[in-house]
Amino acid sequence: MKGLVQLIWTVLLTGVTLGAQQSTAGQPQQSDVFVSGTNGYHTYRIPSLLVSRKGTLLAFCEGRKNSRSDSGDIDLLCRRSEDGGRTWSSQQVIWDDKENTCGNPCPVVDRQSGTIWLPMTWNRGDDTEAQIKANAGKDTRRVRLSRSDDDGITWSKPAEITQTAKQPAWCWYATGPGVGIQLEKGASRGRLVIPCDHSVAASADNPAGYSSHVIISDDHGETWKLGGVISPQVNECQVVELADGTLMINMRNYDRSKTTRAIATSADGGLTWSKVTHDPALVEPICQASFIRYTWPGPGGKSRLLFSNPASASKRIEMTVRLSYDEGRTWPVGKLLYPGPSAYSCLAALPDGDIACLYEMGENHSYEKIAFARFGLKWLTGDENVIGKTSSM
Repeated sequence: MKGLVQLIWTVLLTGVTLGAQQSTAGQPQQSDVFVSGTNGYHTYRIPSLLVSRKGTLLAFCEGRKNSRSDSGDIDLLCRRSEDGGRTWSSQQVIWDDKENTCGNPCPVVDRQSGTIWLPMTWNRGDDTEAQIKANAGKDTRRVRLSRSDDDGITWSKPAEITQTAKQPAWCWYATGPGVGIQLEKGASRGRLVIPCDHSVAASADNPAGYSSHVIISDDHGETWKLGGVISPQVNECQVVELADGTLMINMRNYDRSKTTRAIATSADGGLTWSKVTHDPALVEPICQASFIRYTWPGPGGKSRLLFSNPASASKRIEMTVRLSYDEGRTWPVGKLLYPGPSAYSCLAALPDGDIACLYEMGENHSYEKIAFARFGLKWLTGDENVIGKTSSM
């Protein structure tokens, strides 16, 4: 009965037809990409969705072998779609390091070469986040990097880049999760930027010990270095390039005097960042979110930024997609995608103008599925006319 009630609410509130594979008249259509308890994995979590230079969709996630836990035997997985998410390839294991933890996908595509870079993290499966944060683990959190030069069909063995991507005093570390971007404006045009986070010892102004940062590459992914740090009380994050070349980073917020997303900006391509502010329109329950550019402003066109997260101050429920026309200053458009339990998400602008959201959902807060939702701009705004250059990300 509970499942039937949830289905009715989904159809009534969002227009979603579960199990469908194709966008119809702009209405959201959903299909299951990763289902917990299948293909040898207890749970699938941490979705990432990337569109390659050829237009292929790559859906990444963590496959958790034995439980829903953030630690333990976890593999990094991928499925590909060459038809806009209507059908998907079989599940591919990109990285399996036996009983250890391999995860936090945050891919980026280089527009010039077509290479897909996949930053991710590793730790011993018997080390928990709490132990690593306290420097009490058997090892620490390490940063790895894989690449694909054939549209995500094959991947290189992950190379370690911890020495250049992580400061020695940092304990916990996460890439993304979500996607990185390649800059299109100004002096830093072509730079690859990966949003990340880390932890240091707790302090009076940063009780959780978390901060955000970026890593950058100016040689098309061959080498990586640290960019600027954003602090305090923030971690998992996503970054967007604004129309004037400024970067805006949108972060998970641990300051519970403000139950909204944290924001900072950079005028130098991510090398330094402004002080943290908070966006009162973007409510959150302490959770990851997605933040991307959909279209650039142009002659007769509109700037459009997209944001998705569970839009509740206290619970991971009500996956909502929002739109901003003014470079993230306001969010006048918002639409409920799924009313039930939902958590991490990743948005993508598809080559045909549709929008996609790969997100965690279920009925019992158990992360039963990672679903792929595809919808048109008309469903979100009532506006079918997508004027303006779409983001190449």
